[in-house]
Amino acid sequence: MAQANYNEDSIKSLDWREHIRLRPGMYIGKLGDGSSPDDGIYILVKEIIDNSIDEFQMGFGKSIEVTITEDEVKIRDFGRGIPLGKVIDCVSKINTGAKYDSNAFQKSVGLNGVGTKAVNALSTYFQVRSVRNGEQKVAVFERGVLVDDQKVAKTDDKDGTEMIFRPDNTVFKNYRFRPDFLQDQVLNYAYLNAGLSIYFNGKRFYSKNGLLDLLERKTDGTPLRYPIIHLKGDDIEIAFTHGDSYGEEAYSFVNGQNTTMGGTHLSAWRESIVKTVRDFYKKDFDNADVRASIISAISVRVQEPVFESQTKTKLGSLNIAPDGPTVRTFVNDFVKKELDDFLHKNPEVADGLLKRILQSEKERKDMAGVKKLAKERAKSANLHNKKLRDCRVHYTDDKNDDRYNTTLFITEGDSASGSITKARDVQTQAVFSLRGKPLNCYGLKKKIVYQNEEFNLLQHALDIENDLDQLRYNRIVLATDADVDGMHIRLLLLTFFLQFFPDLVRNGHLYILETPLFRVRNKKETIYCYSHEEKMAAIDKLRGNPEITRFKGLGEISPGEFERFIGEDMRLEPVKLLKSTTIAELLKYYMGKNTPERQKFIIENLVVEKDVDEQVAA
Repeated sequence: MAQANYNEDSIKSLDWREHIRLRPGMYIGKLGDGSSPDDGIYILVKEIIDNSIDEFQMGFGKSIEVTITEDEVKIRDFGRGIPLGKVIDCVSKINTGAKYDSNAFQKSVGLNGVGTKAVNALSTYFQVRSVRNGEQKVAVFERGVLVDDQKVAKTDDKDGTEMIFRPDNTVFKNYRFRPDFLQDQVLNYAYLNAGLSIYFNGKRFYSKNGLLDLLERKTDGTPLRYPIIHLKGDDIEIAFTHGDSYGEEAYSFVNGQNTTMGGTHLSAWRESIVKTVRDFYKKDFDNADVRASIISAISVRVQEPVFESQTKTKLGSLNIAPDGPTVRTFVNDFVKKELDDFLHKNPEVADGLLKRILQSEKERKDMAGVKKLAKERAKSANLHNKKLRDCRVHYTDDKNDDRYNTTLFITEGDSASGSITKARDVQTQAVFSLRGKPLNCYGLKKKIVYQNEEFNLLQHALDIENDLDQLRYNRIVLATDADVDGMHIRLLLLTFFLQFFPDLVRNGHLYILETPLFRVRNKKETIYCYSHEEKMAAIDKLRGNPEITRFKGLGEISPGEFERFIGEDMRLEPVKLLKSTTIAELLKYYMGKNTPERQKFIIENLVVEKDVDEQVAA
């Protein structure tokens, strides 16, 4: 083996722009194409809005305008505006920014001064405009390189900062902004900043009651055991209630930032709710019984917060302020006093909470024997040899950069699972093979998850039998055939996840794999088409009499072809719940007894095999 030379020439120095573009994951987490709410293009939007939110929090500017088109983002606030002499430095020099001055930004989202620079470096076009006291300064960059440094000019515009950028499509390949993800992002900002108006593409988003409004929206149409409890104090706000669905639904925030991975504040809340409930009812409840089916939101404000990653999705701070109490103590003391007072003053709510906890306790005890037997069955089934082809990296590997790219493909049949297994990236992609159609579990109790071998092994493969904190894959992808049986299997799996593990869906972990329906090729070129329209365009492009293949099953796609469809060009459709839809209503409509509404829907949307054959022949 040849020895590599290690000398002075081996040492390289990268400027800020080159380093961000070479290692974007260090600054914005995963890249993605926009199919997941934590993909890089949404992090870019967040980084700019964060600066505007900080201005509002410091008492400057009551509105923010966010305009997003197909490939361009414009964000305008009405705060103080960047000091004109430092506009270029603030967007292009690492470790430069006002957030290092704790007097200027007491409780901002981040203090590292990197976010805006990352957006600049990862955009084909980036423009910053600052307005202060009747003057404005404009600078334009391309991939972090300054291309237009305009002189300070007079203006009648209001004070504030405007930034416009276009994500670099060589970094974010095939990206597409999803309006529903963007709207959720804007809504969270509104709920966490009561009194702030955010105009997203002209539509105003505003909250008067903060987390109470957020939880009312999240539980709209969901049966609740008691009215939402809303507690608010200095630098902390909590809202919670209990429903009937499985799982624990939690939304956590720090300084207005949605910490999707939780952190010290969320752990403290989970601990304090259990402790306070035990003390109030004078009974040593199990943690799981108190937290089962709870729907909660917590927001704290921390001075100089420390996050465990640049994307600020998990709080690592131990103290609420440099000279203040720990986050754990701060949250515990607040909940102990405020929740205890609330329960004493509202006996009907306290009674509803107690009944829900006792029901959870009974269900857990009934399940104990079943879970033990199911665990033994999973172990004896030799899961990792027969059902699961695992990957090397997992979502719980906090220190591994690849953790966000971990994927589990759930497929049916030996041929399909065999092709994906041979084509996958063994570092980050795993395959779980189903045997036949899953059980229709609609309306069944969770006991069935442990008694049914396929579902039992699946939840053990995901490592979610106890809670979702140990979820082993960031993306769970349903990979089924593009025929009637494949659609039925997909629907049965969706029912399983929605009914028993709804948090996986709410937190954006569940996807549908889109594979091509057609292959159009001649001797020189092959085009894969995902729709009849794409097929017709391919035929027109290749001309002559190209060969056309209709893929009806995943097993018909060779491993060599699969490498393309589950690689960089993989198309994933996220499974997302709309605001207007509750899980109970959704499952009842699609999986309950036949209703005239569903019959009408099927008739109007039915595509029979004859129609498909005619499309192929066309």
